[in-house]
Amino acid sequence: MLRIPSDLRRLRGAVLVLGLALAGGAAQALNVFACEPEWAALVREFAPDAQVRTATHARQDPHHIEARPSLIAAMRQADLAVCTGASLEAGWLPMLQQRSGNARVQPGAPGMLVAADRVSLIDPRPPGTPFEGDVHSEGNPHFHLDPRRLLEVAQALVERLQAIEPQRRDEVQRRWTAWSADWRARIAEWERRAQPLRGTKVIAQHTSYAYLWRWLGIEQAADLEPRPGMAPTPGHLQRVLELARAAPPRAIVVSSYQDPRAAQWLAQQLGAAVPVLQLPATLMDDGPASTLAGFYDQLLERLLAAR
Repeated sequence: MLRIPSDLRRLRGAVLVLGLALAGGAAQALNVFACEPEWAALVREFAPDAQVRTATHARQDPHHIEARPSLIAAMRQADLAVCTGASLEAGWLPMLQQRSGNARVQPGAPGMLVAADRVSLIDPRPPGTPFEGDVHSEGNPHFHLDPRRLLEVAQALVERLQAIEPQRRDEVQRRWTAWSADWRARIAEWERRAQPLRGTKVIAQHTSYAYLWRWLGIEQAADLEPRPGMAPTPGHLQRVLELARAAPPRAIVVSSYQDPRAAQWLAQQLGAAVPVLQLPATLMDDGPASTLAGFYDQLLERLLAAR
């Protein structure tokens, strides 16, 4: 019978132990489901080893996506889910939760973090009919466009991560201490740079950037949509054109997932002096706006360049 040298046996044993240790480490990695890219990026700031799946991307309208089987599977595996709330995902998130059968991420469960519950929202509206468009009774859900509110969500996320993984409490706390100090310094610098924007006016499609306008002191003079979430119509655009001719805006703004043709038509009527800005509404997959800080940098740079 062939005899294996003792050194080789020991080497094989060590390899087996190492493999089991690595497999065990992989199995213990926190599994996170993020409804939007901004929450995925925030999770990675404090839990860089987590396995993070993002349901939407910057070229999708987060109000309206399909509850695909792959997303149901990702929700089923999640230890923690982080979503916007305020009815932004009302058309698809409840279905994911129900079909996943995952008790950890059901409404009110410790593994379900609803960011809107942690911040104050602007522009709450009473529930209306479906003909009134995407109206959110809780308030505008696009609050990630205000970095101060993002800071509040980050603190809530840190507390939740520490509760779910108490063995990493100190590590998460160290990351929070460093990140929050850096973020507050960035907010101060962004506000300093944005001073020339205060008091200016823009025309935009939807209220995606309402928190950004309020933070920077910009006024949205008109909306390209006749009702929230409804496509621009010729009659409505004609009325917006009359307003814009009377008081030309600094820019016409649409998001990365919106059709820019209505904005381009309006700009053509107004002349070359008014640019169309197609801004990211959330983090992009690559490029300057692919990080949290880069996202705000990009928004500010594009707005300042529109002169």
